Amino acid sequence: MVADKKSTPDEEAATDLLFKALADPIRRDVLRRAHEGRLSVSALAREHPISVTAMQKHVAVLERAELVSKHRVGRESIVHTQTDALVRAHAALDRLKADWRGRIERMEQILETDKGDN
Repeated sequence: MVADKKSTPDEEAATDLLFKALADPIRRDVLRRAHEGRLSVSALAREHPISVTAMQKHVAVLERAELVSKHRVGRESIVHTQTDALVRAHAALDRLKADWRGRIERMEQILETDKGDN
């Protein structure tokens, strides 16, 4: 069971960044590939019909959402995942699930009460 905890505005903004980053199929693929092994931005770009510059922009979106980080090795920027953001995403989904479960239970109670009054 998830505790009934309201998110702060900063947490809400971070959650928005996270899900906006995950909304793009290329970024989801980058996240999967980076999780499987550390890859360079140029190697990631070769896997998609986009330029290295476009891939750098995708990686920057993922970095702002704290889903990946990158570091330089020689001339290459190596991308790797940050699993803490995925834990936050899971927690955000758990909160939404709990909120909706509570709403559905309240609607069911109202419907049952209405049945009893008839």
